[in-house]
Amino acid sequence: MDIATVIGLVGAFAMVLMAILLGGSIFVMMMRSSLADFLKLGGILGKAFGAKVDDPVDLINQLVELGTLARKDGMIALEGQEISNPFLAKGIGMLVDGTDPGMIKSSLHNDLGGMKLRHELGAAILDAGEKYAPAMGMIGTLVGLVQMLSNMSDPKSIGPAMAVALLTTMYGAILANMVFGPMAEKIKDYSSKEANNCALIIEGIMFIQSGGNPRLMGDLLASFIAPKARASLAAG
Repeated sequence: MDIATVIGLVGAFAMVLMAILLGGSIFVMMMRSSLADFLKLGGILGKAFGAKVDDPVDLINQLVELGTLARKDGMIALEGQEISNPFLAKGIGMLVDGTDPGMIKSSLHNDLGGMKLRHELGAAILDAGEKYAPAMGMIGTLVGLVQMLSNMSDPKSIGPAMAVALLTTMYGAILANMVFGPMAEKIKDYSSKEANNCALIIEGIMFIQSGGNPRLMGDLLASFIAPKARASLAAG
């Protein structure tokens, strides 16, 4: 038999089974979630892998600068300041508008809670993919074995058929351990860092609103960063 024929046949079946496995895993992931939550997964992945998490030290320095400006010239002086972090920008905007302190804190905490929930739901969907992909691969292997055993008349076909059957198990392991699992961990890591930054910003915003001495803000917010970073912050 021409080796190209064998390779072509095995490769074609492997690609088909790979598509079935991936599609099966995706639909199982969809089934364990609501459609609305599943459709949000793309946006969460894009943010987790494409968005940059701000350095908390930079945020503290910016908050100290904003606090100094507000104490010197009043809250209105914060209007028009260049702020790249949208969460911080919202808090500063509420200060400029003279929003009630309780409302500021409640609004920012609600935004933080919503962000954490979205990320938790996205990570849970990917965790499900990590869990179910190997099972879908095993199902593909069992289907391949059943088909192989139903046609044992040609001994030469057993090897290629067995290879195709086992490929789905390999693909399931690859999807679980090289795609879904790492992506879920990436989202969790991103979410933890972003949540820490948001909590830091809330404390800083409320400190500015209270009219506290900006020189003390660095000490207040130092608990949100690692000890080595605290040393660099104090040095700065």
